[in-house]
Amino acid sequence: QVGGAEMLENASYVNVSHQVALRRQMDIIANNIANLNTTAYRGERALFEEFLVPTSENQEVSFVQDIGLIRDLAEGEMQPTGNPLDLAIGGQGFFVIETVDGPLYTRNGNFTTNDVGQLATNEGLLVLDDDNQPIQLDLADGELTISGDGTITSDLGPIARLQVVKFENPQSLQKLGSTLYSANELPTPVEDIKVVQGMLEKSNVQAVLEITRMIDVMRSYQSTQRMVDTGHELQRRAIDKLGRAASA
Repeated sequence: QVGGAEMLENASYVNVSHQVALRRQMDIIANNIANLNTTAYRGERALFEEFLVPTSENQEVSFVQDIGLIRDLAEGEMQPTGNPLDLAIGGQGFFVIETVDGPLYTRNGNFTTNDVGQLATNEGLLVLDDDNQPIQLDLADGELTISGDGTITSDLGPIARLQVVKFENPQSLQKLGSTLYSANELPTPVEDIKVVQGMLEKSNVQAVLEITRMIDVMRSYQSTQRMVDTGHELQRRAIDKLGRAASA
C-alpha cells in the first residue's frame, strides 16, 4: 500500500512537472506570436532536459527541467520602406549600439536622428561607427547613401562607416527587450558586410508554425490534466477505502 501510494504521488509530481514545462512553452510561443511584426525579432524555443530523482525503492523518477532558450538565428525576410535611414543586414552580423552600461547589439536597423543629428535608435540610443564613435549626420549636406560595406556618404563625401560585428556563439547573447542584446564574449568585425539601405529585416517567426505549436501544447496540457485528475480520483478512492477499513 505504501509503495502504491508513493507511485501515485510520484505520478502526480511528474504530471505537474510536465504541466509546468508546457506552460513555459506556451509563454514562449505567445511571445513569438506577439512579435510577429517586430523588426528583426528572432523566434525562440524552450530547451528542456530530463531530471532524474531517486525513490525509496531504488528506482528513478523522470522529471522535465527547463534549462534555457534556443534562438532561431535564421535571417528574416527583408521589407522595403523607402526610408534612407532604415537599414538591414544581409547574412550574419549586428549593429553596435552605445549605452551607459556598455555596447549592445541589434539587427533592428530602424534608425533615425536625434536632436543634434546623431544616428540613433528609436529609443534614442546612439549607433556606433567602426571607430566606436557616434555617427554625426547633417541632412542639409544632401542625400545620404549607405553602401553595402556600411559606408555612409553625403553629397560632400564619406561621413563614417557603420560598425557591424559577429559572435562565435550568438546563442549566448542575452536579450534585452525584443531586439537588443548584450554579450559576455568579445565580438569580431564582419569582414564581408552586407548592409542594405531602405530596407528592414522582418521577424523570422512563422505564424502558421507557431499556431500549430500552440495547438499541440494545448492538447498536451489537456491530456496531462486528465491524468492529474485521474490520479486525484484514485487517491480519493484509496483514502475512502482506508477510512472505511479503519472504522470497521
